[in-house]
Amino acid sequence: MHRRSFLTNTAIAGTTFLVGSSLQASAGIFTGAPNKKIVLGVMGVNGRGDFLAHKFAGLQDVEIGYICDVDSNAMERCIAGIEKATGKRPVGIKDIRKLLEKKDLDALVIAAPDHWHAPATILACQAGKHVYVEKPCSHNPREGEMAIEAAAKYKRLVQMGSQRRSFTNVQKMVEELHQGVIGRAYFARGWYANNRKPIGVGKVVPVPANLDYELWQGYAPRRPYKDNLIHYNWHWNWNWGTGEALNNGTHEIDVMRWGLGVDYPEKITSSGGRFAYKDDWETPDTQTIMVNFPNNTAISWEGRSCNGFNSEGVGRGVVFYGDKGTIYYGGGNSYTVYDLDNKLVKEIKDDTKVDPTNKVSPTEMLDRVHLQNFINAIRGEEKLTQDIISGHKSTVIPQLGNVAQRVGRVLNLDPKNGHILNDKEAAKLWGREYAQGWDLKV
Repeated sequence: MHRRSFLTNTAIAGTTFLVGSSLQASAGIFTGAPNKKIVLGVMGVNGRGDFLAHKFAGLQDVEIGYICDVDSNAMERCIAGIEKATGKRPVGIKDIRKLLEKKDLDALVIAAPDHWHAPATILACQAGKHVYVEKPCSHNPREGEMAIEAAAKYKRLVQMGSQRRSFTNVQKMVEELHQGVIGRAYFARGWYANNRKPIGVGKVVPVPANLDYELWQGYAPRRPYKDNLIHYNWHWNWNWGTGEALNNGTHEIDVMRWGLGVDYPEKITSSGGRFAYKDDWETPDTQTIMVNFPNNTAISWEGRSCNGFNSEGVGRGVVFYGDKGTIYYGGGNSYTVYDLDNKLVKEIKDDTKVDPTNKVSPTEMLDRVHLQNFINAIRGEEKLTQDIISGHKSTVIPQLGNVAQRVGRVLNLDPKNGHILNDKEAAKLWGREYAQGWDLKV
């Protein structure tokens, strides 16, 4: 379908849906039909999306009606898995634009590559569908703003996959932080470590028959297909990916921002590079991002993609520092409180296993709660724990860290919205150019 025609048709469909649906927006949730079966479509199912499809399928009165992937092998594998698990075979649709025409589709789950996250979110909102989008919610800051605009304009729920927002003990930890358990919390340090291997130097080769590479690239400027790109190494290429800072750092940064009770920063800088190997990897494999907020607080995040040595005994986590003590959060659903003499004050335990090197879901046993929250919000029973506005605030911080890294200097920012001040070169990276014929509009 021609791009302009599709946008017109989906806009009309979205209007019809809003008028006829009993799911009306109200303070972040929808009212009516709490027992309504929710039909989902899942986009991008080679890894994380396959996991999400199976987890959503296990929720009561939720049906995985559609599977969408540009790789026919991944799509058929996921369809077969869902059919085996539920007894009902989802419909496979390669093109997300065709999927969004389905009238029985209630919501879209997005686990495609990063450059598709915001465009698919916007298209889904225009088509009258709610959205669960994996982090990061956008490839660049401008797209995050557009996703917020789309959710508001079309009155759709958009939940970002910051699963820790729904972990009960993490919620309790943040509540205690805000109540002053360690006094005034003024600094937080987060980290992520892995032992990723080199990706080599790719060769330009014919596109595999099972892959629609044109549709895979979507809105992104066109690049030749290389044999070391798909399905995972696109993360480390600026054209499609966002590096480790958003692939994993978004989680820790979200917890730190949440715990300190801050929104947009006023200053940010980054140091690092591709140090471990010499190959096609473009984004940093080693990076430290430092962020200052207008209320005299700060955070730092350290990413080590190619050296998995633990910090504080774990591969990922957060420490909050206050004027009366410290909180250690080891990345799962447990935390520990210490006083200024480093004496144990309180320990909240959850023995659920966390594997920071798991590419699909480090917190697999805990993620279900976040997915259920999305479904409950559609039914009008709960508010989203991580809506698109909050998700964007946590996404834009590592995005700005990457911008600072790429231009090689400190960025001064508008704390009202995170916009870059007095730096034309850096401001060019606030958004991106799109492939011809793929203009993105709300």
